[in-house]
Amino acid sequence: MNDNKFIPTRRSLLSRLRNWGNQESWREFFDTYWHLLYSVATKAGLSDADAEDAVQETIIAVARKMPGFQYDPSLGSFKGWLLQITRRRIADQLRKRYRTSSPGPNDSVTPTPPVDAVDAAEVATPALEAIWEEEWRDHMRQAALERIKRRVRLEQFQMFELAVLKGWPTGKVAQALGVTVVQVYMARHRVGNLVKKEMQRLEGNLI
Repeated sequence: MNDNKFIPTRRSLLSRLRNWGNQESWREFFDTYWHLLYSVATKAGLSDADAEDAVQETIIAVARKMPGFQYDPSLGSFKGWLLQITRRRIADQLRKRYRTSSPGPNDSVTPTPPVDAVDAAEVATPALEAIWEEEWRDHMRQAALERIKRRVRLEQFQMFELAVLKGWPTGKVAQALGVTVVQVYMARHRVGNLVKKEMQRLEGNLI
């Protein structure tokens, strides 16, 4: 798997993104964040197609802001900045949905709230922030797993994967891999601790 998918944002990458012609850096940015943005958009209530549009519009919005972008940690994190842009693009898609589903002049329906009210009710809520935090943490967890997988023996990671990620009983893991139950317990403990520490390291390196 390409590690670019799981590289946390670096100041050097943001600096390179100021040049729209730097296609390699923009490809790296897209590979890193598209799944996160897409997952948040679908969990916010968008269809697959609308979520894809929201991702595309989010990337375009970031690109437009990059030439004058100055990172200032006192103003907040890149994570929070990207959330705000994503929130607006999701709101755009919800407004489009509202307009296309609005009744015609001859339809008899119960009055619905204005588009801005729908926007505020469905997007500008703590619920979206909770979704964002959950997806971001999952993103970091996947990054940590990919890194640790390359640092431990394959057999150890397989024991951890089956016992922890797939939830197999310890005895079943031992039988399937031809190891002892003690070895499975040790792998779960060691690899689990490494993943936890790697997640903390990744979070600490984010800007």
